[in-house]
Amino acid sequence: MTKAIWWVRRDLRLKDNQALSEAISSAKVVIPVFISDPKLVNSSRVGRKRLAFLYQGLQALNSELKEKRSNLVLREGQPVEVLKQLMAEIGATVVFAEADFSPFACQRDDQVSREIPLKLIGGSSISHPEALLKKDGTPYLVYSPFMRAWKSMYKLDSSQLFPVPESISTPTGLENDFEIGARHSDTQLDFRAGESAAQEALAKFISAANGDIYRYAEGRNRLDLEFTARLSPYLRFGMISAQECAFAAQEAMRRAPDEASREGAETWLNELIWREFYISILYHFPKVINESFRSDLRNIHWINDRDQYSAWQEGRTGYPVVDASMRQLLATGWMHNRGRMISASFLVKDLAIDWRWGEKFFMHHLIDGDPAANNGGWQWTAGTGTDATPYFRIFNPILQGKKFDPQGRFIKKWLPELSAVPTKYIHSPWKMPAAVQESSECIIGQDYPQPIVDHAFARDRILEIYKTARQTGRE
Repeated sequence: MTKAIWWVRRDLRLKDNQALSEAISSAKVVIPVFISDPKLVNSSRVGRKRLAFLYQGLQALNSELKEKRSNLVLREGQPVEVLKQLMAEIGATVVFAEADFSPFACQRDDQVSREIPLKLIGGSSISHPEALLKKDGTPYLVYSPFMRAWKSMYKLDSSQLFPVPESISTPTGLENDFEIGARHSDTQLDFRAGESAAQEALAKFISAANGDIYRYAEGRNRLDLEFTARLSPYLRFGMISAQECAFAAQEAMRRAPDEASREGAETWLNELIWREFYISILYHFPKVINESFRSDLRNIHWINDRDQYSAWQEGRTGYPVVDASMRQLLATGWMHNRGRMISASFLVKDLAIDWRWGEKFFMHHLIDGDPAANNGGWQWTAGTGTDATPYFRIFNPILQGKKFDPQGRFIKKWLPELSAVPTKYIHSPWKMPAAVQESSECIIGQDYPQPIVDHAFARDRILEIYKTARQTGRE
């Protein structure tokens, strides 16, 4: 009887799982296995909330597998050694896994494939990074042509989605190294983990009656409104497939009642394609995980004031929209995308702190922390990446707050010390007269900090820093 291992990594789902489908069609017995790799779970880039979300997702997957006459086998250790031992233990002849394109995953899978039969099927992205290249065979470095090429290549329909298997034959009696649910069980999360939660979130977002996908273009940047899909944590761990999300977006475009609604759905699809783009960039240029993509901006003379860095981390910069965004991250492990851009711009452009410091901090705290998207986003904001925002584009934190949180509702939610501050002063509370500070029970410098830097000064300073770096980089 043929036996195969389904090695679960970033595909905690049964629907549209090509690796699982291949395993079931190739073997009579399939053993779902998750390996807790110490290199990952003990990394400084992996925080408690993301681990909790992962383990809660594994628990949900195990419950779904039990309904299919199967169960999840849990092991700890170096993947290649664990897999070799498990294959010998159960007599499996092949391991199926969904391809992952991060530098760490590629190196790990190369090592594993040299010692055991490993078949990588599908991928954590829809387009394999080697499949979507320019005519000259080189990778796209600019998003817009990548997006056009992606859309011309991928016209998705429901027949391309792999169905949930009716049953999975798995032997009983296999011991686990740890018990699902025992780890991080006391960690409270804003997101319910698992495939069913992901499916519910997608269904709500794209619903024909009042789907926010149709208002996404106009509302996605509003911090005080709930127009985003909030699917990024599920995509991070494959609790829903990127292909299913893209299909849902294309289907929403087809059934859109008007042009504005169609634009909303297409805008969300474009965001999914940004994810594909950044996966491709990291795959083809793995060094960007540690250095700027642009060679002329690799020698920026950062100031790197540690006290100001700590103030940014803790949400006490004195700029409300920045602080509210950072406190949302600390409290929930998630941050609105507009908040990510604003807080990242403030760290890099206002405080002149190395983007890698911020990238590492985000990666540690974000439930949806993904090496490609996180790195791509930070380098985009810093102006150091491929197809990045120009280095001279600098967000004004006051204007950003006024535009994307006009009444200060988002700010007041995460900064309760500002809850009684009048709307007139909510984005620049240091301008409040003493009497207003008294009546608002918010004394600046006591209940809420003064701004740690003057934005106008900081803007001139960072432009000069970048100018010097570019001149040096060309020499």
